[in-house]
Amino acid sequence: AGTGTADLQTSEALSAAAGADLCARVQRLGWPRLRRGWAGGRPGGAGQLWPRPPAPGPGPPPLLLLLAVLLGGAGAQYSSDLCSWKGSGLTHEAHRKEVEQVYLRCSAGTVEWLYPTGALIVNLRPNTFSPSRNLTLCIKPLRGSSGANIYLEKTGELKLLVRDGDLGPGQAPCFGFEQGGLFVEATPQQDISRRTTGFQYELTSRRTGPDLHALLAPCRPCSHTEVLLAVCTSDFVVRGSIQKVTHEPERQESAIHLNVSRLYRQKSRVFRPAPEGEGGGWRGRVSTLLECGVRPGHGEFLFTGHMHFGEAWLGCAPRFKDFQRMYRDAEERGLNPCEMGTE
Repeated sequence: AGTGTADLQTSEALSAAAGADLCARVQRLGWPRLRRGWAGGRPGGAGQLWPRPPAPGPGPPPLLLLLAVLLGGAGAQYSSDLCSWKGSGLTHEAHRKEVEQVYLRCSAGTVEWLYPTGALIVNLRPNTFSPSRNLTLCIKPLRGSSGANIYLEKTGELKLLVRDGDLGPGQAPCFGFEQGGLFVEATPQQDISRRTTGFQYELTSRRTGPDLHALLAPCRPCSHTEVLLAVCTSDFVVRGSIQKVTHEPERQESAIHLNVSRLYRQKSRVFRPAPEGEGGGWRGRVSTLLECGVRPGHGEFLFTGHMHFGEAWLGCAPRFKDFQRMYRDAEERGLNPCEMGTE
């Protein structure tokens, strides 16, 4: 990560280099007349494409004028760390349909659009060694997000990901990074003063699926190889017991509340020191799918998993004695992918 000045210079360089591409892209999109692959809401079935009828009145401003408007304010469109962006639709003239370009270069962050008008094209250029074809992008609307639809866009075709106001519990659509970019279009509103469209985004190299739940560990015991790899690659690895399990049917999730006796690794402060008088150790909770049917069990387990949108999700969780046995067997054969204490 560089300084704020270096980030701004990088942003301006990106903006200048993208000028020709932006011109062609806006021309190709023909916004606000776009082809849409709706997920419902109009007759004709999901995935059907049709042209949007032209808006009445005078046509859009000349392309060069639109390009100048987009690039002229580029410096104000970037966050200082290039991970998150926050902007306002009040900078647009009410009678004009403007497309604003946003460039982000991180694997996770937030987009927050106050008083949405016009549209945003969110360009993700992550600093990652993984080829883009191996990456999956997931987005999660912020609580109370409203005022715009969020689409997956590629070569002028749109697929609806999140409809304005449709904030189902746990909704987090995902798609392959190579499938396209994000197009956020404000919906017509009589009063935009209380509207804010926002979402978190997260890039992962894990397998592709239609939503976050499909990317999570399947509801089955992990193999020995999967357990040993999980110990090396998980965002958290802890030894402990299950205090209780609570279920959230509306989110299709279960929460496992843990008493942790040993903390091997955690990237975020999921597990915190237990209050005085509760026997020491750490306390925390991890989530899993409701369909897995997790129940409280006696004895100690090794819990592993990953962080998604600030929440800990369970991966492999063998009984600790079973983990000790498989670890020692692999160690004797020289097959351990990494080392850790097993006591």
